[in-house]
Amino acid sequence: MPKDRQTATRPSESEEATLQGAAWLPHGYQLAPHSHTQGQLVYAAAGALATATERGTWVAPANRVTWTPPRFAHSHRFYGETDVRLLTVPFDLCGELVDHPSVFAVSPLLREALLALTDRPERRPGAQRRLLDVIVDELADAAEQSLHLPEASDDRLRAATALLHEDPARSATLGELGRSVGASERTLSRLIHAELGMSFHRWRTTLRIHHALAHLADGKSVTGTAMSCGWSNPSSFIDAFTEIVGQTPGRYQADLRNDRT
Repeated sequence: MPKDRQTATRPSESEEATLQGAAWLPHGYQLAPHSHTQGQLVYAAAGALATATERGTWVAPANRVTWTPPRFAHSHRFYGETDVRLLTVPFDLCGELVDHPSVFAVSPLLREALLALTDRPERRPGAQRRLLDVIVDELADAAEQSLHLPEASDDRLRAATALLHEDPARSATLGELGRSVGASERTLSRLIHAELGMSFHRWRTTLRIHHALAHLADGKSVTGTAMSCGWSNPSSFIDAFTEIVGQTPGRYQADLRNDRT
């Protein structure tokens, strides 16, 4: 795939401004918060991306695609050299998909349809819409695989989670985090279950996996990634990564290399 592939022209004044089509983006590239009156699919054919909204962050490695419904303010950050494919979903099709941001597994058919729709111009009238219908049908039947990291609204819990965002390897207990932000361990535990819908251990593990995906996409070794993200040994990291992502970090990194070539 040529590295000089260009994106379509973006309008500069409209909320519909969006990269439409395909582009190679460098590690760390960001798209600032914005929204659309139509839906949007973003697929990293190589690399990985994170989509952030007020409800939290969704991460999509190269075997998943992100979905953002109309009117959801969101931003994107790309990890590794990313072959990104962005696709607008017309409003009349959005009702076929879930009404909240999510991430879906990419089947072989879905991948080829996404690549075809973003790689080549329309050759026959209506061909792109027919292919888009296939994509929406595939997504409507696909299970969500969100890798979702929810964010809190309570100031005390936000302050505590911010410490872990800054340093995911930080080994502080919930009680230690509470003392840092002026809240009891019991209060933080209650807020975590009420606002994040998961245990503190699960939330921190998911946060670390988000960072691990970025490190692996940027070429860092499995062992180096494990240490940087807070695991005491590579085997425990491999177990956690495989459970959440669905493949080992080594397999994931090998797939990234294959996709780039």
